[in-house]
Amino acid sequence: MMHLLKDYFEKKTGIPSDEWDIFISKLSKRFFAKKTRILCAGDMEHYLSFLEKGSVRFYATDENFQESTFTFVFEGDFFSAYDSFLSRQASTYSIETLSDTVVWQISYDDLQTIYRETVIGNTIGRLAAEELFCKKIKRELSLLNETAEQRYNSLFRQKPAIIQQIPLKYIASYIGITPQALSRIRKRIS
Repeated sequence: MMHLLKDYFEKKTGIPSDEWDIFISKLSKRFFAKKTRILCAGDMEHYLSFLEKGSVRFYATDENFQESTFTFVFEGDFFSAYDSFLSRQASTYSIETLSDTVVWQISYDDLQTIYRETVIGNTIGRLAAEELFCKKIKRELSLLNETAEQRYNSLFRQKPAIIQQIPLKYIASYIGITPQALSRIRKRIS
């Protein structure tokens, strides 16, 4: 199923087959069961990942051990604790699977090799970074400019089938409200 990843790059770059072969030689396919922490807060992020199947959430835990979900990632998207990946320092948040998940990963060191050895390598890295950056900005603007109901509707429009499988407490946390307030929103719009 690497075709999702190859299609992604071919649409954006027209990656030559010889450079594609170098790139895929550095990828590893990993399987994670539902509710598996891919990265724990306090650990360094070593991978840039492409989600082939499943979904994940990013969350932070406060001093009272309350979790706040701040990002969901779905099939066909890149993800990483990118600040940790770039800085080579510990992450301040965790990444957990919400379903059985399949990812393609490239390590930090292997990505640096791709940058050095291929013409297209820097383009690959730039595209992944741009995608992660655009999602971050979109999320920040959503928090500033939209109501909780608008954020819920946007998330539901984006991935209606998947959202129905995510526990409501994670969705509520993501849009910045309590599970009870989310239940009221869901009743009002149904």
